[in-house]
Amino acid sequence: MTTTAVSVAALGIVVGQGTAANAAVACDVTYTANSWTSSPGQGGFTASITLRNTGDPLTSWSLTFDYPTTTQRYTPSGWGANWSQPGTRVTGTNLAYNGNLATGASLSIGFNGTWSGSNPNPASFSVNGTSCGGTTPTTPSVVTSAGSIAVDEGGTATFTARLSAAPPANVTVTTTRTGGDADLTVSSGASLTFTPQNWDTPQAVTLAAAQDADTTAGTAAFSLAGTGVTGATVNATEVDDDATVEQAIIVTPASVTVPEGSTGTYTVRLAARPDANVTVTTTAGGGDASLTVSSGAGLTFTPQNWDTPQAVTLAAAQDADTANGSRTFTVAAPGLTSRTVTATEADDDGGSTPGHVENPYAGATGYVNPNWAAKAAAEPGGDAVSDLSTAVWMDRIAAIAGSSSAMGLRAHMDEAVRQDAANGSAPLTIQVVVYNLPNRDCSALASSGELLIAEDGFNRYRTQYVDPIAAILRDPAYANLRIVTIIEPDSLPNLVTNLSVPKCQEANGTGGYVDGVRYALDRLHAIPNVYTYVDAGHHGWLGWDSNFTPTVNLFHSMATGTAAGVDSVDGFIVNTANYSATTEPHFTVSTTVNGTSVRDSTWVDWNQYVDEQGFATALRAALVSRGFDDGLGMLIDTSRNGWGGSARPTGPSTSTDVDVFVDQSRVDRRIHAGNWCNQSGAGMGVRPTASPAAGFDAYVWVKPPGESDGSSREIENDEGKRFDRMCDPTYTGNDLNGNNPTGALADAPLSGRWFSAQFRELLQNAYPPIN
Repeated sequence: MTTTAVSVAALGIVVGQGTAANAAVACDVTYTANSWTSSPGQGGFTASITLRNTGDPLTSWSLTFDYPTTTQRYTPSGWGANWSQPGTRVTGTNLAYNGNLATGASLSIGFNGTWSGSNPNPASFSVNGTSCGGTTPTTPSVVTSAGSIAVDEGGTATFTARLSAAPPANVTVTTTRTGGDADLTVSSGASLTFTPQNWDTPQAVTLAAAQDADTTAGTAAFSLAGTGVTGATVNATEVDDDATVEQAIIVTPASVTVPEGSTGTYTVRLAARPDANVTVTTTAGGGDASLTVSSGAGLTFTPQNWDTPQAVTLAAAQDADTANGSRTFTVAAPGLTSRTVTATEADDDGGSTPGHVENPYAGATGYVNPNWAAKAAAEPGGDAVSDLSTAVWMDRIAAIAGSSSAMGLRAHMDEAVRQDAANGSAPLTIQVVVYNLPNRDCSALASSGELLIAEDGFNRYRTQYVDPIAAILRDPAYANLRIVTIIEPDSLPNLVTNLSVPKCQEANGTGGYVDGVRYALDRLHAIPNVYTYVDAGHHGWLGWDSNFTPTVNLFHSMATGTAAGVDSVDGFIVNTANYSATTEPHFTVSTTVNGTSVRDSTWVDWNQYVDEQGFATALRAALVSRGFDDGLGMLIDTSRNGWGGSARPTGPSTSTDVDVFVDQSRVDRRIHAGNWCNQSGAGMGVRPTASPAAGFDAYVWVKPPGESDGSSREIENDEGKRFDRMCDPTYTGNDLNGNNPTGALADAPLSGRWFSAQFRELLQNAYPPIN
């Protein structure tokens, strides 16, 4: 992704169209383009514009500007204005609710677009026919992942650097020590090159601390500077291993946020090996008495485990006040220099931190992913759906930081804040798919992941994947968003049905699916404005009696093993990235044909359910009966289960043969209900809808239409994804789909990549139809 920005201003210009007589028009305009490349030499962008009135009050406004090239196009998909683009001229006029713009007032507007060749910024802007003046380029700043860093003596430590905006040309940022302990040096990354394409991709700088004989914890300042950018400074501290134990308690972090009614943690270790066992205690000091030590009040460190971090858990009691109280905790041991930790309660009773609502979709608007929206709008007719909310998939560790062609998680969250600000008083819900368990998708290949249990996958899942996601979502800048997390599609259901597969057997043990989902729930549920929905497969997977009850029991035992128990789960989602119909309108599971139940048909195959609505309703009732809260909410992914078009039956069959009746009546037109990869004939389903039925929080579009399920042939990649024959249209099937053809589309790319032919077919076959 590339971001460029310009600001323009003008003062004291007289008379503009649509204003009062003799009104003085004056304005500031800031234009920012978040750009990405979809293929060599072309891509999409999101134009974010802030218009500020510095003149007399306006009762209406019209903003105009010209793009420097003829290949920069409004898609159209925008917000805050009525947009149009004849030629290179772009015009945005006020909507009915935002025409009045008082002196000093500003508003945020924008749109999605496409480009080819290059995507330069407009040179000037006008409001109501009056020029806003010349351009002032934004100077990029160096942004580092940490302002200070500790480096173990004899070891190294790494931080990352990126730019805050795209430079006009390549920029070299050098890191040099400007003073302090000469034992601290730059080990690698002393010279980093940022281009107009990779400016926001973090690059690593590694510092080293030489081994020496002194006992001083040296410090040094490192400057990151380059021509045409605003520099930054990182302060480094050597953790000396020759120091006495009296100097050697290390606490991380020094401040902790503890959600009311839940817990937060920090870790303790020693920086030097003690001669004998050392007991480190944590005691509460002054402040909010509702904050207490839950576990780890006394930790023992030995000459063998002295440098292994041990956890201290703090708890915040549920109370009736609305204050975000704080309290200090002292970490100490005889003969050691004590440390302090500051804990802050995140109140859920209506204080500055928003409360956790029953249904995060109710009354909210949905986040529009600019990456997906631009690709959708670039397809014929795609602008009809490009403004709909789809989920953001974190399907590997690298997806968190993002790349030159895909926004990272923080970029999405920042964009969600911007959309929320432009949204009026309604809250905004953003959906994030957490999808990177070790041994992921253990019974298939197309979505195999990068982590393996046998290769330290669980530890990497925790420290390199879940923890960084939680750290970003916990940022106070995002506290007003409703963040829905979809937890690990295709994971726990595999432990019900596919334990004959070796990878699934391994995933059923220590460090596998249950441990991973529990860890994700513990870390994410602790954030007050995060909502957790666990994947529950679909009716064609778990709807048989032999699978249904074991699934309910597995979900319950998994949840009760989390810190908050069943309360750590806000709900469950069915049909994620699948094609099962929300409802079959022309028959139910109770329908009989000439005295024979439809369950006896080859298609239904004695399943207890024929669609997702019935399955999800029964699953919710069973889960509540098993011990989950009555407020449990269900989601159905309707992104690709519409099954419209000419093949959709308009009524029930008149056949007296049960197989013929079901095949002629069902709207789900797959060859077999077990087929799941890039299904031919599928269509977009019901658009995202909040509270569609009792017990349902929403119909959602979690799988973005147009993103492939898997490649139809072997394609080399560095994402751990493999070729699955169920994505091959020439494959004649296996036991899982009754040895039927796969029904998959040909020429499909890797899972998650844009599949234009699929998007066009989904749009054409949408039901309800899209006009």
